[in-house]
Amino acid sequence: MSLPGGGAVKRSVRIAGHPTSVSLEPEFWDALKDIAKTRGLSINELVAEIDTGRSTNLSSALRVYVLRSVSEQR
Repeated sequence: MSLPGGGAVKRSVRIAGHPTSVSLEPEFWDALKDIAKTRGLSINELVAEIDTGRSTNLSSALRVYVLRSVSEQR
C-alpha cells in the first residue's frame, strides 16, 4: 500500500442550493465520486445527504462516510 501522494484539495459543492468549500485528499474525492456513481447520485447530492446527519465538521464527516462505506464492502 502506498502512502497518499498529496495534501487536501479544496472543491466547491452545493448543499441546499448554497455553495460551500470542502477540503479533502484526492483519494477521498475519488471514493466519494465512485460511491455517488454507484448510488446514482451526484457528488452534491451525496454530500448534502451526508451533511444532514453529521455531528462534526463536514470534511471529517465525509472521510468517516467513505471509511464506513469501504468497511461495509469487505
